Amino acid sequence: MTKRYVSLPDEAEAGMREFIDEVDRRLASDESTCSVVEDVLIDLSGDREAYDRWQAGEPVSAAERVRLQSYDPCNTTLESEYYAEKDEDLFRRSKHLQWLWRQFDSLPIADNVEFALRFRRMLADHLFEECGENCRFFKGISFTYGHNITIGDNTIVHDDVHLDDRGKLTIGDRVSISDGVHIYSHDHDVVDQTEVRNYHTIVEDDVRLTYDSMVRAGNKVGENAIVGARGVVQHDVPAHHIAVGMPATSVKIKPGWESVATPIDEAGVNRQDERHLPYSVPDELEVFDEFRRDLRSQN
Repeated sequence: MTKRYVSLPDEAEAGMREFIDEVDRRLASDESTCSVVEDVLIDLSGDREAYDRWQAGEPVSAAERVRLQSYDPCNTTLESEYYAEKDEDLFRRSKHLQWLWRQFDSLPIADNVEFALRFRRMLADHLFEECGENCRFFKGISFTYGHNITIGDNTIVHDDVHLDDRGKLTIGDRVSISDGVHIYSHDHDVVDQTEVRNYHTIVEDDVRLTYDSMVRAGNKVGENAIVGARGVVQHDVPAHHIAVGMPATSVKIKPGWESVATPIDEAGVNRQDERHLPYSVPDELEVFDEFRRDLRSQN
């Protein structure tokens, strides 16, 4: 075994359980998610007194007002909010929960590992499309939306991982995702980078994605496979294979799995097109070009 059990003192354990259970109940209720997130962030930040003074009409500085307003996720924007094809109804709630996750991670208390792991695991139940049992989420994880992510049981996601679910992202059971990994479900056209294609990206059971590796949109990493450090997956990695490099290439089959694994010389198939997820945007939607080009001149 590589880990040992660690427990908090009884009083700390009781306080932690009470707080997480309370937030869980409120998020599962009909209460406004904005209000829940605002309350939690104010109290965890120790800013209740200043907030109450501001609400009572007492003068505050411009900077203090911005800080106090920003506890309410309805007063904020996220990068993914600007994506034209997003599901507005799903995003409205997931934005609030994502704001709570991100702001929680910015607080000193997020370094209390036992508390932080349980708090994020509770949030995952409300944010993701589905999250299995006993998952562990460490600090600095980011998402596009959150609501297009499905994660199985006993999966661990380490620090500073990006889970892009602009398309759809499915991660299996007992997956280990190391620090700095990026998993994408969208890509940009090589001619017009403002043209976005969304895909379903799949990481199957018992996969290890090691440090700083990347899985590009629409690819699948097969069961029990390993992607080496800084490997860039640009095509499917077969089950039980070890893939390394940029682009990641199968170099070995895990010992003991040779009889059931795809032969090395048959690896490297790109099935991205099979996992393309078409979308549409409303005809009346007003769009803009972020590079300030006149797109009409290109027609």
